Amino acid sequence: MLTIVAFIVALGLLIAVHEYGHYRVAVACGVKVLRFSVGFGSSLLRWQPKGSPTEFVLGAFPLGGYVKMLDEREAPVAAEERHLAFNTQSLPKRAAIVAAGPAANLLLAILLYAIVNWSGVEEPKAILASPTIGSVAEKAGIQGGEIVTRAGWDGEELDDVDSFDDLRWLLTRGALDGRDVRLELATSEQGARREVLMGLGQLRAQEADAQLFRTIGVLGPWTLPVLGEVMPDGAGARSGLQSGDVVQQVGAIPIVDGQQLRNVIRSSLADGQALAQVWRIERAGSMLDLTVTPDVKPEGLESIGRISAYVGAPPEMLTVRYGVWDGLWRGVERTWEVSGLTLRMMGRMVIGEASIKNLSGPLSVAEYAGKSASLGFTQYLVFLALISVSLGVLNLLPVPILDGGHLLYYLWEAVTGKRVSDAWMERLQRGGGAVLLVMMSIALFNDVNRLFG
Repeated sequence: MLTIVAFIVALGLLIAVHEYGHYRVAVACGVKVLRFSVGFGSSLLRWQPKGSPTEFVLGAFPLGGYVKMLDEREAPVAAEERHLAFNTQSLPKRAAIVAAGPAANLLLAILLYAIVNWSGVEEPKAILASPTIGSVAEKAGIQGGEIVTRAGWDGEELDDVDSFDDLRWLLTRGALDGRDVRLELATSEQGARREVLMGLGQLRAQEADAQLFRTIGVLGPWTLPVLGEVMPDGAGARSGLQSGDVVQQVGAIPIVDGQQLRNVIRSSLADGQALAQVWRIERAGSMLDLTVTPDVKPEGLESIGRISAYVGAPPEMLTVRYGVWDGLWRGVERTWEVSGLTLRMMGRMVIGEASIKNLSGPLSVAEYAGKSASLGFTQYLVFLALISVSLGVLNLLPVPILDGGHLLYYLWEAVTGKRVSDAWMERLQRGGGAVLLVMMSIALFNDVNRLFG
């Protein structure tokens, strides 16, 4: 139920804001708006304010909306109202009305990010866990437990890192954009600093999935290698492990953090058989040695070790909060960064350099809406901001039928002094509809594969 409600609220808000952008600028430009609709299909609710020419409608099918304006191309217009028709407006006014929808979504994203920055959010500290073997982080000399104090693109000035989420966002952008990232590390808050280079430019990443972060070697923040709940019938319980045990060593391997311990457990196999290893643990101030033999569990096409216990304590958290102007500016920066990354990924998908698996449809959006809402209001706002950016950028694409396609028509008009003919407009609209249908089909196929594959 939470997923459905969060999904409907998200769609309704983002579509309403998009259409309100068109509506508000149209009214400001002197265009008569006949109908403002959020949703399609039969009307659940309709009203018309006294003295207003606009009918406001809430449709039953929430996947879209529209603003219907007076237009001679759609119906005859009385001579005395011709100056109120959309098609009789100047080129700058028509372009402004069309661009206002995507612009409203981008402005909403800025506001939502700013609200998150102003209200503050609990995020993990930027303390690195042990890198995966053979990863970019391991090759850079990262061992685990280092604090990331500053980071940035190689060859540019480094910026302060406020949280692990900031760091992960930078690494994601670096991997997808093919840019190396430089990190400034410290062993303690006041300890000596050193710099390392994360060679992300060589990865040629096609999608931001779990495998990408394993390749980078930064899967999560540092956590204490302590055991949480131990399942009574699992390998951990059979070996004598208990909740609260702090693991110091497995075999000859000193354990630094929870991430390393999880990796060691997963790889505790030889020829598909579980390895019995001596674990040195700290329990209630005393040191104990236990022989632990993990269970062998299938994962995809391979087998891994499992002990049926929660491994690793929660990461160390901090509250990240900014002032009025800093919070607003960071909202602008994040919106710009997400917009740029979205455009680059779309461009790379077109030329085959990125996987079309990055396209997500309504099922994935609904799933993420529910998950973000379950994590709290702040995370839901971040989700709304991300989807608002995506909606704004998508509508600006130069594809006929989208707002960006209409802006392309206006660019042709500005260059040639002639409007696109009705015949060509119809052909282009059909072509744009076909392109959009293909994109939606791919996105829905990806959704089904993610959820049920």
